[in-house]
Amino acid sequence: MKIRFCSVGKAHEAYIKPGVEEFTKRISNYYPVEWNILPVPKNAGSLSEADLKKKEGEMILDWLQKDDYLVALDERGKQMSSEGLADFLMKRSNESTKNLVFLIGGAYGIDEAVMKRADYKWSLSQLVFPHQLVRLILAEQLYRACSINRNEKYHHS
Repeated sequence: MKIRFCSVGKAHEAYIKPGVEEFTKRISNYYPVEWNILPVPKNAGSLSEADLKKKEGEMILDWLQKDDYLVALDERGKQMSSEGLADFLMKRSNESTKNLVFLIGGAYGIDEAVMKRADYKWSLSQLVFPHQLVRLILAEQLYRACSINRNEKYHHS
């Protein structure tokens, strides 16, 4: 199984990049992993919120592969504990999922067409975080889940 992170927006900010790179490197000890940063559509500033989400949605759907297992990060999704995420990751691996994709949408969220395509909707928290920080939290939590599944000492419950 390969883990693919996808985020709409700018490249990793300088204050986030080292952490994201560190946890991505750690995840790579368990699974092949990659980041894909999809740029905000051109002329985004002149589009309405709905039109921007739609354009981003089209771009995301074009980027996805047919058999990707898509986890959409959304405030209305289900929440999981770290152990729950570890179990979720193990189940996807045991089901021979080829690509497990974690999607962070744009500034206004994820278009409904992409949400319909999602296999799972996950909420990191009831709190709202900047998208850049979500990248770091997501990478750290995936690493934590990997370490839980291997019964390693990183996670202390």
